[in-house]
Amino acid sequence: MKKKDKAILLVFSLIFFKISIFSQNVFADQIIHQFKNPSFSGIGTSSHYLTIDEQEKTRRDEIAEDVESALKEAEREADNTTLAKFLRNLESRIYSQLSRDIAESLFNSETGGTGGSIMLEGNTISFVNDGVNITLTVIDSEGNVTTVVIPVGIFGICSEDCAV
Repeated sequence: MKKKDKAILLVFSLIFFKISIFSQNVFADQIIHQFKNPSFSGIGTSSHYLTIDEQEKTRRDEIAEDVESALKEAEREADNTTLAKFLRNLESRIYSQLSRDIAESLFNSETGGTGGSIMLEGNTISFVNDGVNITLTVIDSEGNVTTVVIPVGIFGICSEDCAV
């Protein structure tokens, strides 16, 4: 054999020797495809579904809060218009005048009379003045009755004779 052939044989035998030594540490296994998403793999599925549900609920709640906030803002803007302020002020003055007229009817013996009744937004307000007591009866729209008895001539209610 020639020197060159011996050298090639030596190199191949060294390579074969190294391959045989390192091949003992090589292990093989089956290649198995696994999904990373728990919806497909089933591993950790319940916590995955709970997380998704919580995210969806949080988003729905945020949308509902945004809608409610926008509705309240629109309502506040509608209540702050000049017309709305005027109507509230007018309504307040009308109720004040109505209250004054009812009080005058209750406690003025000359022009008030002995009784009367008024309907106000589904509520009935009536009074009876028997000269000793004024009985004020309020029946609300649900049928609940409130009765107030006011003694005439006591606590400065009547500054005149009050028919006592």
